[in-house]
Amino acid sequence: MIVVAVIGLLAAIAIPNFVRARTTSQTNACINNLRQIDAAKQEWGTDHKVPATARPGIAELQPYLGRGINGSLPTCPLDQSNRWDTSYIGGNLQTTPVCKQSPTNHILM
Repeated sequence: MIVVAVIGLLAAIAIPNFVRARTTSQTNACINNLRQIDAAKQEWGTDHKVPATARPGIAELQPYLGRGINGSLPTCPLDQSNRWDTSYIGGNLQTTPVCKQSPTNHILM
């Protein structure tokens, strides 16, 4: 009985920490994706000498994301559909990219 109680106590302590670690990991992964997207936008703008109001599309950004022309685009870990267009808003060169899944927590500063 005591062994079962100790195991239950340890599980009660450990499970919230695992959930918190998972949430933090997902947030960090999304913020890193936002950094990569922003860097790709800026590099595209510099290479093509476009004005700051220019808005690159997915096809223009993909080669700058290090995934090749046919590679996969980054997605937010919270996105169930695992698609770029439901994960991020790239925006123009003046604005930072935004996560559609958690715009208040996944913020590029």
